[in-house]
Amino acid sequence: MKLLFQCVKRYSPWMIAGGIALSYTPCLYAAESGTQPISWFFLCASMFGGLALFLYGMEKMSTGLKRTAGNRMRSILAALTRNRVIAMFVGAFITMVIQSSSATTVMLVSFVQAGLMTFVQSMGVILGADIGTTVTAQLIAFKLTDYALLMIGIGFSLHMFGKRGMTKNVGDVSVGFGILFFGMKLMSDAMKPLRTYAVFIDTMREMENPFFGILIGALFTSLVQSSSATTGVVIVLAQQGLLTLEAGIPLVFGANIGTCITAGLASIGTSREAKRVAMAHAIHMELMDLLKQIVVYSSNIAKTFLVKCQADKH
Repeated sequence: MKLLFQCVKRYSPWMIAGGIALSYTPCLYAAESGTQPISWFFLCASMFGGLALFLYGMEKMSTGLKRTAGNRMRSILAALTRNRVIAMFVGAFITMVIQSSSATTVMLVSFVQAGLMTFVQSMGVILGADIGTTVTAQLIAFKLTDYALLMIGIGFSLHMFGKRGMTKNVGDVSVGFGILFFGMKLMSDAMKPLRTYAVFIDTMREMENPFFGILIGALFTSLVQSSSATTGVVIVLAQQGLLTLEAGIPLVFGANIGTCITAGLASIGTSREAKRVAMAHAIHMELMDLLKQIVVYSSNIAKTFLVKCQADKH
């Protein structure tokens, strides 16, 4: 993920310009109804441009938040994790700041490797990291895309005219938020022609198969190295009516599995205790996914049973 963000940061001006240009092109070429052909090239280009903006906005927001929090994050994290309850809140806060549970876990692996904290101390932070990573998804779920350009404008003004470093950092956070939501809007607009495309709708229904959905979610998250990006795409599809709740849940579960890969790679060549941190993160995510699947599908069975009983009464 670090290499991906470095590439995004280096080529961000071209990505932003290209993303905006590509993402508005389908409005001219893609069909709004099933009676006209869909330009797959421009639709895919639009999705790629919107996803690039989404990832860049996340990186921009993360950088601004880290600069605002200061360089004491590591020392504070190592000091506060002696208490497990406090460690959980610290993990949630750190993950909200850096917008990545994988990055938090990689940080924990390096801390344990360096002897700054023990494996037991890291457990509370891992639990908190999984809580903090849901914040991005909650923000995405809110209908804030209409205010994306306003957030970019406000952030740009704060960065340009602010005299204090803190003001400029807050401006960067606002710009990052705006670009993130603007990328989501572009992806959403790109998906509109597919609402009446029968083949795509049938393919989305296949996602209701939990094993297939989990596999796709894990693969996509492994590719973009961000479960938040996967969640964002799932929400966009759901907002356009292209994805049902039954199909979206396995994709999110798969995203939680895919996000464990980064920590696993970071633990290669480290000590036994550091490897245990990465393994604990993966086991925790798997167990939570299994528990959530049991709850979701048990509730569906109960719902079906109650509906059948109600029908039998009549």
